[in-house]
Amino acid sequence: MAFGAWIRSEREKAGIALSEFARSINISTAYWSRIERGLEKAPKDSLILAACEQLGLPTDRAFIEARRLPPDMQDDLARAVSVYRAFKTPA
Repeated sequence: MAFGAWIRSEREKAGIALSEFARSINISTAYWSRIERGLEKAPKDSLILAACEQLGLPTDRAFIEARRLPPDMQDDLARAVSVYRAFKTPA
């Protein structure tokens, strides 16, 4: 399932109106509606985190639906790649 459809389903399960939800995370209703309808890509990380907080959802699942790594894993992966590159560099 795409992020927009997934988050819409979760918002509706929580019984929160679109306008109320958008206001709670400080974005326009029109923008969030476009996300939920799949007309926009998943929003920036901070909005995904805010949406999860408002809905009481696990952030890992949200980032899986958005098809990207959670912010803490992005940092970890960057470090792992750096270590790998240093290890693979001929002495």
